[in-house]
Amino acid sequence: GICLGMQCAVIEFARHALGLADANSSEMEQTTSHPVIDLMEEQKGVTAKGGTMRLGAYPCTLKKGSKVAAAYGKLNISERHRHRYEFNNDYLEQFEAAGMKAVGVNPDTNLVEVVEIENHPWFVGTQYHPEYKSTVLSPSPLFVAFVKAALAYAEKK
Repeated sequence: GICLGMQCAVIEFARHALGLADANSSEMEQTTSHPVIDLMEEQKGVTAKGGTMRLGAYPCTLKKGSKVAAAYGKLNISERHRHRYEFNNDYLEQFEAAGMKAVGVNPDTNLVEVVEIENHPWFVGTQYHPEYKSTVLSPSPLFVAFVKAALAYAEKK
């Protein structure tokens, strides 16, 4: 999942794996008692929306041994963003205990950039947009790794 796709995966994981039936994004349900996706702190006072969202490239540190680190072939990357809502780190410990791991984090803000579900052939969600730097001749390492994982999975069947 990319951006909102990752956020939706986080919400569903919270509902079904953590048992937080009303987990949601505060963007979609402002009164949720479990805002597992919440407005970024620096966005809370913003009223003129225009170009105020988190835009541009930001660093991300990947965890050694993660699928994403294997895809990129390195532990420090920079990817582009376009969002106002983020993973709520108040829930991080619960997510990781249940098997959804934060494997990519912004080293400056501690923003969760990438999640993976352990023991899954390929479950990766990114807050950033890998397609922004991807071209036909130079596809994002994530897209290449995803296709390889899908082919490997199909060969097992």
